[in-house]
Amino acid sequence: MKVIYKTYYFRLKPTRAQQELLEKHFGCMRFVYNHFLNQRKEQYGSTGRSDGYNQQAKSLTDLKKQEDTVWLNEINSQSLQFALRCLDTAYLKFYSGKSGFPRFKSKRGKNSFTVPQNITLSEGKLSVPKFKEGIRCIVHRKMEGDIRRVTFSRTSTGKYNVSILTQQLYQPRPKTGGQVGVDLGINHLIVTSDAEYFKNNRYTRKYERSLARAQKDLSRKQKGSHSYEKQRRKVARIHEKIRNARRDWLHQISRRLVNQNDVIVIEDLGIVYMMANSKLAKHIADGSWGTFVEFLEYKADWDDKQVIKIDRFYPSSKTCNKCGWINKDLKLSTREWRCPNGHHLQRDENAAINILKKGLRMASSGTGDYTDGDDVRSGNTQLSEKSEAYSSAMPWVG
Repeated sequence: MKVIYKTYYFRLKPTRAQQELLEKHFGCMRFVYNHFLNQRKEQYGSTGRSDGYNQQAKSLTDLKKQEDTVWLNEINSQSLQFALRCLDTAYLKFYSGKSGFPRFKSKRGKNSFTVPQNITLSEGKLSVPKFKEGIRCIVHRKMEGDIRRVTFSRTSTGKYNVSILTQQLYQPRPKTGGQVGVDLGINHLIVTSDAEYFKNNRYTRKYERSLARAQKDLSRKQKGSHSYEKQRRKVARIHEKIRNARRDWLHQISRRLVNQNDVIVIEDLGIVYMMANSKLAKHIADGSWGTFVEFLEYKADWDDKQVIKIDRFYPSSKTCNKCGWINKDLKLSTREWRCPNGHHLQRDENAAINILKKGLRMASSGTGDYTDGDDVRSGNTQLSEKSEAYSSAMPWVG
């Protein structure tokens, strides 16, 4: 048994009064975050230094006593402090090179706030400070473990949800002895070294006609009107449907790979830089490779499985997996080829086999870069070998 952290995501059905209080929380979190972000920027601009979390937490106490901002006392104080924690984390990620400089939160962006303690979920009602009577919660699956914190959010479609982080004991799945290499692509979302193909469902293309029609209708509405807001939510619902369908498929694939294998080898692709290609950005984003890798890593970590990332510059597609000959003239449009030694190769399967072999060599030599996700957003400023190949014209895509 091991201790893991698992999140449950449930739909909320708040009353009208609870909705108003939730909106107050969203607004206050946004105000506190933006206020102290602006303070840090001004301090740095004038002195070259800025306050950290501890100093700003003291300033928050003083801010709540001021006449103009006394309304902050209507909100759970721990949630306000957590907004400062989020700001401090954003700065730490910026300094470590994992993200860009913190930006001001918009009312039209993600609306959320976190409650770190004093949480109970009983008889379908979630109780937290300021909501002692409990908010109706649709608990569609059994929840296990101890609640650590909850995050309330409102989607762009107007739905209220809660994300409940729990700490629980988990029994890792038994070892299978399986090893697999994974090649990410566009024609097929994933091809494994076992010649298993996972379909790219292309959800954006599937719904793009209805999305274009809805967006066209939205462009004809007057901004700020009731009809504009109604149509905006229609557009948001289509985007939400695409996102949910895509994530569900990625969860299925990642869970299946982790269940069947003990070692999974993937390429450390420079997805951010590949997205700079205007001809392929839409298809790469629709595949959501980065999300797939995140799902794969945390599931593997739960079950004590190993995820190995190989160098993005390794020519996995161009190398014959049987004799090692490298086809330097291989084009992206060539899906099958034959090496001078007579080996007939299917491009994606060949790449997946080479990825597996490379990963196993790295693991045996002690150079495997197993990661828990800390370096997912870091990378080289150059395009990978696969990205460079993708920059070629692709008339067969789309």
